[in-house]
Amino acid sequence: MARADQDTLMALPLEEKVDYSKGIIREALGKFGTEKLLIAWTGGKDSTTMLWLYREVCKELGIEKPRCMFIDEGHVFKEILELVDQVKKAWDVNVITVKNIDVSDKAAKVGDMIRVADLNVRNRQEVARLGYTEETFSFDPESYVGNHLMKTVAMNMFLENDRVAALSTGIRWDEQEARLDEDFFSPRSNPEHIRVHPILHFKERDIWDTIHKYKIPFCSLYYQGYRSLGAKGSTVKVSDIPAWEQDLENTTERGGRKQGKEDIMAKLRDLGYM
Repeated sequence: MARADQDTLMALPLEEKVDYSKGIIREALGKFGTEKLLIAWTGGKDSTTMLWLYREVCKELGIEKPRCMFIDEGHVFKEILELVDQVKKAWDVNVITVKNIDVSDKAAKVGDMIRVADLNVRNRQEVARLGYTEETFSFDPESYVGNHLMKTVAMNMFLENDRVAALSTGIRWDEQEARLDEDFFSPRSNPEHIRVHPILHFKERDIWDTIHKYKIPFCSLYYQGYRSLGAKGSTVKVSDIPAWEQDLENTTERGGRKQGKEDIMAKLRDLGYM
């Protein structure tokens, strides 16, 4: 989809946005099939809505759903794990959990220091790629080094080993400045694959309207005031009222996330992050 169409797509009525997303998904399934297309599912509102869209399209086409990839970055909210388990059973989803255990096994808890020299060759190379020159780093899934190793590297190793042709993610244009220039089909290298983004044109309000209209399950943390879910130790709620009742149009969605990561999101995405 051409970049010039972004404003028009974001202004569509909800039903038309849903239909447009289904069209992107049908195109992706037609190009890559269900075996070589993988759905990145975090247990958050956006990726769960995307998974619902895939479920609906696959039912309409009479085909099996693609597999889902859940990245265990080392500090996951139990409420997210509960939601993933609930939906996995209810929707009969094949979920593959990926984790960079070479890193996580060297820390008993978040904040523990890890020696770069103790990592395997691949992870040492990835640390060097970041330009990080210290001998140790803190085990923190939301830090520059931690995010890359525990999320991007874990993901890329699976894409490489499984020879995945396309990865579908639940990112949106309005969610983060670093994602404003994304396309619905976007090529990636190292490893080579296509990123598919079926809900780019959804706004935060659209996600909640879709969830409530179609009764899509969502994580209980959103009831408590969380709006965007990251790692457990660095995500806070921004209000005491449910996410969808907050002023979504005039406040920052990712205000409860670790802002150091938000400030370097473009760089993280250049390295392969979603």
